[in-house]
Amino acid sequence: MRAITFDRYGQSDVLKLSEIDTPFASEGRVLVRVRAASVNPIDWHFMTGLPMLMRLQSGLFKPRIDRLGVDLAGQVEAVGSGTKRFKSGDEVFGAVDEDTHGSVPELGALAEYVCVSEAMLAPKPASLTFEEAAAVPTGGMTALQGLRDIGRIQAGQSVLINGASGGVGTFAVQLAKSFGAEVTGVCSTRNVGLLRSIGADHVVDYTREDFTRGQTRYDLMLDNVGNRSLSECRCVLKRKGIYVASFGRPDRRWLGPAPELTRLAMAKPFVSQELVTWVTKPNQDDLRTLSAAIEAGDVRPVIDRTYSLSETAEAMSYLEEGHARGKVVVTV
Repeated sequence: MRAITFDRYGQSDVLKLSEIDTPFASEGRVLVRVRAASVNPIDWHFMTGLPMLMRLQSGLFKPRIDRLGVDLAGQVEAVGSGTKRFKSGDEVFGAVDEDTHGSVPELGALAEYVCVSEAMLAPKPASLTFEEAAAVPTGGMTALQGLRDIGRIQAGQSVLINGASGGVGTFAVQLAKSFGAEVTGVCSTRNVGLLRSIGADHVVDYTREDFTRGQTRYDLMLDNVGNRSLSECRCVLKRKGIYVASFGRPDRRWLGPAPELTRLAMAKPFVSQELVTWVTKPNQDDLRTLSAAIEAGDVRPVIDRTYSLSETAEAMSYLEEGHARGKVVVTV
């Protein structure tokens, strides 16, 4: 089968379209014929080996994995023994997140076939194309868990989403509205119309207005960017507000977001607001929750650009620019 592989750290030019063996459906796992996959910041981090701190996990001098791709949508080709939830021909979507290398996840959705735990898949929403479904898992689950589980969002609350036009932000705006919140999104000028079209009550154009100097105070802030200091972000929160950090720092070669997250942890005992970060945990229940929201018309994935499998390097380069509106998808 064809798959995207790499054998050294670097930029998108290290990616190759290779012929490799097709995997098989082992016990509890499902062989999926991939119809579409989306690219995520995690793919960029594993491709580049940055920040350097993560190489303690992914391999000091060369990558311990040689595949990329987490999110996928496709059709079940075969099922392993003990698999009860799916059968051949089922249309599914989900995330590849099996821990087979110590603490390093097994990637590989950027390929014609991938073997996935059945616990990481759910039936594809009937109203979505494969490309749209592949855009949902990581971005959708990050937004859902950040708002519902970590931020404990409630109807009637005021919610600020920094980085509202990106892969997580576009889901967060729609999900926050579905929870009954009053939503303010922060974005650049070209994305103001997009945020309004997906339901944002208020939009702050950061090229013209500094959201940290506004008069509004929020119950909850989901920060997908990390481009403002913690003290600035705290200033826009109510006294008992919640700040949820969901960002990386690709501009930090060695430590990434570690300094900001360290300051967050050190400040927590001394402030009235709740300061939280977390790691997204893919799971089938959240995929089904997102699917129900999609079928109810509350959520729709936003896709910026679509590339073919042979154009994956271009897709990664575009993602690296940091200006994607919603998700970047690869068709297979």
